[in-house]
Amino acid sequence: MDMPVLLLLFPLLGFLAWSIESRIERVGRKVTRLERKVDLILDQMGIREEDPGLARVAELARGGETIKAIKAYREITGDGLKEAKDAVDRMAGRA
Repeated sequence: MDMPVLLLLFPLLGFLAWSIESRIERVGRKVTRLERKVDLILDQMGIREEDPGLARVAELARGGETIKAIKAYREITGDGLKEAKDAVDRMAGRA
């Protein structure tokens, strides 16, 4: 390939990578919103879907070890920091 083709190809590839990444982020945000809505629906119906590891997280949260609880929650669920903090606060009865 000659140089002009490469000079056109690199910005195009960069734009495509950026476009794909932004779409993935948008889908991730939509999935997070849907998960929150499903959790609200399950709460309203009185249905609990607990991960066995979350019992330990709840124990840490109620014991005042918020940072450890958030870290454990993120490891179990893969959620982001804000989602994990909100969940741990709910477990501790602060929200």
